[in-house]
Amino acid sequence: MNQAILPVTGADASDGRLARLEAENQNLRERLAFLLEQVERNHDIMCRHQAFDLEIVGAATFPELIGTIFRTLPAISDLDGVTLSLLDEDDDILLVMEKLGVDFSLFPQLLFVHGVQELGFAVGSDQADGAPLPLLGAFDAALHAARFPCSTVALGSVALVPLLRNKRLIGSLNLASSDAARFTPVLGTDFIKHMASIIAICLENVISNEMLKYIGLTDALTGVYNRRYIDRRLLEEIGRARRQSYCIACMYIDIDHFKRVNDTHGHQGGDEVLREVAVRIRQELRRSDALGRFGGEEFVVLLIDADLASAAFVAERIRASIAEKPFELPAGTQTWASVSIGVASLPSQSPDSLLPLDVVAQQLVAHADHALYQAKAGGRNQVVSWSEAQAAQ
Repeated sequence: MNQAILPVTGADASDGRLARLEAENQNLRERLAFLLEQVERNHDIMCRHQAFDLEIVGAATFPELIGTIFRTLPAISDLDGVTLSLLDEDDDILLVMEKLGVDFSLFPQLLFVHGVQELGFAVGSDQADGAPLPLLGAFDAALHAARFPCSTVALGSVALVPLLRNKRLIGSLNLASSDAARFTPVLGTDFIKHMASIIAICLENVISNEMLKYIGLTDALTGVYNRRYIDRRLLEEIGRARRQSYCIACMYIDIDHFKRVNDTHGHQGGDEVLREVAVRIRQELRRSDALGRFGGEEFVVLLIDADLASAAFVAERIRASIAEKPFELPAGTQTWASVSIGVASLPSQSPDSLLPLDVVAQQLVAHADHALYQAKAGGRNQVVSWSEAQAAQ
C-alpha cells in the first residue's frame, strides 16, 4: 500500500527559513565577535609596538638600547628568538663600546659581522631603490643557527630583516618563531620593515653619540684615554673596589728626556714616539685596565684588582718593552727611549675607606707621582713603588 506524501505547508516552510536565518545570524555574530577580537588584538599589538618605539627612541646609551630591544621585542611580538647582526668591518663599534665599558657578555644576542656578504641579503630586483628585501621562510640550521646562538627551543621559521640607513646596509634584525607558519615567503613585510627602520635609526643615533662621547674622552694623538676619562674612571673604580673589596693600583709613567727626542727628531718624531709608547704600554695591560695620557709625555695606568707587587711587576714589563727595542721614525731613522714609572696601590681594606672618593683618588695619583719623582731622581729608566719612595725619605 503506497504511503501518501503530505504537502509542505506554509508554516513548515516558514519554520525552515527562520531556522536558516537564525543559523546565518549566529554565524554572522560569531564572525563579528571574531573580527572584533582580532581588531582588539591588533590594537593591543599596535599600542605595545608604539610604546616599544617610544622606549627605544628614548634610549640614551648603547647598552640601554640593545637591552630594551632584546628584553621587550620578544615579549610584545611573541617571538622565540630576537638577535641583531651589526656590520662592523674594522671592529670600530666593538672596540669603542668596550672602551666605554660595555659588557658584551650581557648581550649574547648581539652579533658582529665584518662584511656585507655575511648578512646574506640579495638586492631586490623588484624594488626601485635596489634595497635588499627581508628574507622569510622555514628555519634552516645550516643557514640560520649561527644567527640565534641562544635559542632554547626548536625554531620553525625566521625573518631576517635588513637594517638600512640612507640605503646603506648597517646590519640585520633577526626574528625567529617555533611556529613554522609564523614567517613565510608570502607574508607581508611592511610591518617588520617599519620596525627595522625605527631600530636602524635608533642604532645609528646611539652609536654616533657614543662615538662622540669616546672622542671627547680620548687623546687624539695616541688614541688612549685622556685625563678627563681617567679622573672619572678612577672615582668609579675606587667606589667599586670599596663595595667588592679588591685592590686597585695606579702607575704614573713619564718618558725620559723627551725634549731631547723632539730636539733631535722634530715634533713629528716625538709624536711617533708618543704613539708607540702608548702601544707598548697597552700591550702589557688587560682589557679591564685603563691607560690615559695626562698631557705631554706623561701617562697614567689604572690596574683593576691588582695589589702593589702585581702592579710593580707589570710596570717592570712596560719599562722593559720600551727600553729594549728601538723606535722606528717616519724618516726611516731610529731612536731609543726609556720611561720612569711610579706605582701606588689602594688596598682592599683601605684605612681611607671613610674619606670621600675624590680625596682618595687624588691621594692615589699623588703617591704614584711621588714614586715617579723618586724614579727620576734615582737615575730614570726604572720602576719605584710608593712604599719604596716612603722608605727613601
